[in-house]
Amino acid sequence: MTTHTIATREDWLAARDELLVREKAHTRLGDELARERRELPWVRVDKEYRFDTVDGPKTLAELFEGRSQLLIYHFMFGPSYEVGDPVNSSIADAVDGVLPHLHARDATMLLVSHAPLDRLQRFKEQMGWSVPWVSSAPSDFNFDLGFSHTAEQGRKAVAQMAGALPPIVESNARESGTDIAATTSTRRGLMYSGQPRSEREP
Repeated sequence: MTTHTIATREDWLAARDELLVREKAHTRLGDELARERRELPWVRVDKEYRFDTVDGPKTLAELFEGRSQLLIYHFMFGPSYEVGDPVNSSIADAVDGVLPHLHARDATMLLVSHAPLDRLQRFKEQMGWSVPWVSSAPSDFNFDLGFSHTAEQGRKAVAQMAGALPPIVESNARESGTDIAATTSTRRGLMYSGQPRSEREP
């Protein structure tokens, strides 16, 4: 039996109008946070990172493909993973369809993971994605940006969170063919990089 409040239409409209005031305030706060996020300072990348791609080794600058903006999604697929993390995979499903719109706005988008390139490409073909996927295995890129950690750090994190990890963590690790320590050693996230026009490829 439901315990939900039953009201008249007038009571519902009054409650809805009251909630709408808070929803609008929430939206304005979200807009303000987004503006502040866009205004965060940038960090110059001085290290010469190299990536394995289907076209051979490339530097970070070469990943721009001649565009002024680069969006890199750090996909949770570490060296011990057999397949991609299911949550990241659902995100990649959505990303794949917006590539033409990003290119039209002078932005390149790709996935990056620390697993070997051949394993990434096999999974990409299995999923039917067209989004470029590169391996950061040849460099410290993922570690320097905080998206990958050592296995020892992962084990320590699991020990510290003993009993507090949600069941989904174990489930995702199992579906990815790895363990919880490896899962907690990787992070997902989006990185934006801009390139001065003078440094772009001709």
